[in-house]
Amino acid sequence: MKVIFSVDVKGQGKKGEMKEVSEGYGRNYLLPRKLAVEATADNLNTMRMKEKAKAAAIAAEKAKATENAKALESLIVKIPAKAGSNGRLFGSITTKEISDNLKKQFNIDIDSKKIVLSDPIKSFGSFDVKCKFGHEISGTIHVLVVEAK
Repeated sequence: MKVIFSVDVKGQGKKGEMKEVSEGYGRNYLLPRKLAVEATADNLNTMRMKEKAKAAAIAAEKAKATENAKALESLIVKIPAKAGSNGRLFGSITTKEISDNLKKQFNIDIDSKKIVLSDPIKSFGSFDVKCKFGHEISGTIHVLVVEAK
């Protein structure tokens, strides 16, 4: 009996995969527990449509990530910060602050979890911060930390 798995079943198959299983296992275990559906023509078409939709969504995500990476190349994000007398900041600049200022200044929405800081920013100046968009696409955010007035 051919079935299409609805969820991952350990030792049998992964979600969306079509496999041949024994008649009893399919009828008495997989189908009643809704772990799989029988591989009929309708279910096969549904599976193919879901795969196409998933591929289209991934392509759209890649396109948006590439677009964001190109947009970041020419931008400089200015972040005002307070500092003591010796020029060191009170605290440090976080990925959340970079993300918020990017949204506020250029209307580019990037999740703060995608921004990677190798070392915390604790002084004034210009910094290049890496941003990983996923799908092996990354960009650089140019950050300029200036004194808040």
